[in-house]
Amino acid sequence: MYAIFESGGKQYRVEEGSKVRVEKLELEEGAEFRTDQILMVRTDTQTLIGTPLVAGATVTGTVLKNGKRDKVLIFKKIKRKQYRKTQGHRQLFCEIQVQKIDLS
Repeated sequence: MYAIFESGGKQYRVEEGSKVRVEKLELEEGAEFRTDQILMVRTDTQTLIGTPLVAGATVTGTVLKNGKRDKVLIFKKIKRKQYRKTQGHRQLFCEIQVQKIDLS
């Protein structure tokens, strides 16, 4: 069984027991994560596709850690104009361990 849910404008495919890194959430480490923004659920016997969301479905998990991803370098240059600019960015994330996908 797996589900596809939306968080932070992105879609994530998760199974029970899997870990996923989503965009920063205002949750502490060890807190419970629960979302009802489920777009699709696939079981052994059926596939439920939401219009736009699957009614009554939830994904529950635990926040393992909050952190920053690896640095991404942004380099801009205009040739023959002596213009160079370097910038760095580290995106914040929240790592979640999915415990249960519920269809009730």
